[in-house]
Amino acid sequence: MNLVPRSGDRPAEPAPAALPGGSPGGPGGSPTGAPVTGSGGRALPLGRVGTYGEEMTSIGGAEMVDWNLAVATATRFVRPGPDVSRDEARAIVGELRAHARSAEEHVREFSRMYPDGADPRHDTPILVVDRPGWVKANVAGFRAVLAPLLEKMDKRRSGLPGGAVLGAVGGKVTGVELGMLLSFLSSRVLGQYETFAPATRDLPGGPTAHAGSTGGGAGQGRLLLVAPNIVHVERELEVAPHDFRLWVCIHEETHRTQFTAVPWLRDHLQGEIQSFLGETEIDPATLLDRVREALQSLSGGKEEGAEERSIVEVVQTPAQREILGRLTAVMSLLEGHADYVMDGVGPQVVPSVAEIREKFTKRRQAGAGRLDQALRKLLGLDAKLRQYRDGERFVRHVVGEVGMDGFNRVWTSPNTLPTKSEIAKPADWIARVHSRAES
Repeated sequence: MNLVPRSGDRPAEPAPAALPGGSPGGPGGSPTGAPVTGSGGRALPLGRVGTYGEEMTSIGGAEMVDWNLAVATATRFVRPGPDVSRDEARAIVGELRAHARSAEEHVREFSRMYPDGADPRHDTPILVVDRPGWVKANVAGFRAVLAPLLEKMDKRRSGLPGGAVLGAVGGKVTGVELGMLLSFLSSRVLGQYETFAPATRDLPGGPTAHAGSTGGGAGQGRLLLVAPNIVHVERELEVAPHDFRLWVCIHEETHRTQFTAVPWLRDHLQGEIQSFLGETEIDPATLLDRVREALQSLSGGKEEGAEERSIVEVVQTPAQREILGRLTAVMSLLEGHADYVMDGVGPQVVPSVAEIREKFTKRRQAGAGRLDQALRKLLGLDAKLRQYRDGERFVRHVVGEVGMDGFNRVWTSPNTLPTKSEIAKPADWIARVHSRAES
């Protein structure tokens, strides 16, 4: 889950050093930056995370995506972070880790959600990373989630004349494209709870998936805090750093609590994602038609009265749009709930929460340049921002009507999750879930 402050998030100044100092990493070298800190409290220089390439298979031309090239491309073009001293960086990293831990009790007390089983505080790694570190972690997540789809596409390609040659070229092209996308996004994310996080030597994951889980024994969950982006935004907003850092940590801790307190949620979400990917159209002619339709939509060539959609939405099949409707509802719930909790803990925990929210909201709504707006539309990032707004309105309305315990019925089972229409009309969810429970 990402806390995206605004689509146009860029450093206010072209600082010569990423946090805590040094030149940005390139394709041929290890990136430098903020230490990565695991649950054991040790600090790792981010350069060690560059060894994550050792955990990947030797990609060459055999895979549909050259993952190593994606990492190299992103780290080559990623923007440097704010200029801070090494001592300042150590203090920032330490404070973020402390806030991530203290946020647990604040979230539990306010949300009344408690993780099942043993105390998970010693199981979920907290990784404080710089922008290249965020890229590496997300490439690992992409690879795990997309594996079934890429295997399907690879089998289809292997039967085509010249498939191996096309794959060698296509894998590198896709790797560069993915790297450019992640480079673009790496300066926009403040924090992220990685739900499907494969564990490696330098990127630890959470506890192993339970028996019968669709996770296949993969590590479950790790908390990422992108230190340069947090520092940049707090400086731009001119808010109290201590309060802002805790406020961000509360949002991400809420996401961790959602998945540790609701055991079925991870498998449900992963099942929906895999169903979505399983419906992906891999016929080249059909996919080309959908891309053309998407480009017409972006250039204003859509029919009069047609619904405004991103390129991501346009290239979907009808079955995928149905699945996406359910996924959108769940993501709106999760993001809106996290926004509601991060504000709801109140000034006794975050004294300047009202000022932070006001400035942060204005920043989200400020807009950006024409190129940035085009990329937002292309990638569907506007829809991401709507998830925060619509989901928070849903949670606020339901809690106002039936209280926090009444709202928490939403976590009973997949059947009690709100639909996309119920996110917009929370009274319908109340009528459906509470009336059925009472009868």
